[in-house]
Amino acid sequence: MEVLDEGNEDEPELEQVGEGDEDIALVGGLECAEANEAAIKLARLYGHRRGIELPTLVVTEASFHGRTLATLTATGNRKVQAGFEPLMRGFIRVPYGDAEALRVVARNAGEVVAVLVEPVQGEGGVNIPPPDYLNRVREICDTHGWLMMLDEIQTGLGRTGRLFAHQHNGILPDVMTLAKSLGNGVPIGACLARGEAAGLFGPGAHGSTFGGNPLACRAALTVLQIMERDGLVARSAALGARLLALHRPVAQFEIRQPARSRFGAGCATNALDVNRAVQSATAAALRAIQVVNKVAKAEA
Repeated sequence: MEVLDEGNEDEPELEQVGEGDEDIALVGGLECAEANEAAIKLARLYGHRRGIELPTLVVTEASFHGRTLATLTATGNRKVQAGFEPLMRGFIRVPYGDAEALRVVARNAGEVVAVLVEPVQGEGGVNIPPPDYLNRVREICDTHGWLMMLDEIQTGLGRTGRLFAHQHNGILPDVMTLAKSLGNGVPIGACLARGEAAGLFGPGAHGSTFGGNPLACRAALTVLQIMERDGLVARSAALGARLLALHRPVAQFEIRQPARSRFGAGCATNALDVNRAVQSATAAALRAIQVVNKVAKAEA
């Protein structure tokens, strides 16, 4: 069991996620659905401030964004939605990986304010879009003044060989959501926003009862520190390349599902390494909370 040096609790020096001195806003929660709910609320607020009566998000088929009513509506899986109708208004669905479908929406729907998409679809079948798909989405969003919102909950934190999957395309989203691997089993979610989106939430506009709690944040910080210290993003990329190399000799045989070149093979092994340290850090945080409680009771 391992607890990181308490002297190293400053922000990890991970890959740059913003541009220079650009403001980045962070909204905390406990899971993926909370993170994506925050993103959807940002899009709605963005639209209303532009005078749009029904701010509309473009989402994709075969996507998964959560199981709350808003995220369930955004999810492109009828099986998951069945029984929970009526779903929410303000969503337009297009085929995943089809940038031209977005252009058709732009020509025919005047209330669109954002696009919410996964860089690689996870629950939809590990579907990888064309290599330039995210670049084209970014271009369309810039042209029409839409927010580009990326759900990196299943692709973020090294799972594709980069810290975030969109970095393969050299772009930046306006809004990005994270969860799952951020806490390595400890419940935590995050919605990050930059540019105009970063200034949308004011006091009282959003909240979460246990969002940003010290236990979950200690676990997430430990995950980030270990990923940086042990070079786990590069390790994931290297193991992914090895897995693809092993696949090539059998490429002559029929394979029902093709190899996916952006799904880091090292993520599962990395998760085992990180989990041990996260368990130790979490236990230490719980002990610290117990000490605080004892002191508080003694003083009372």
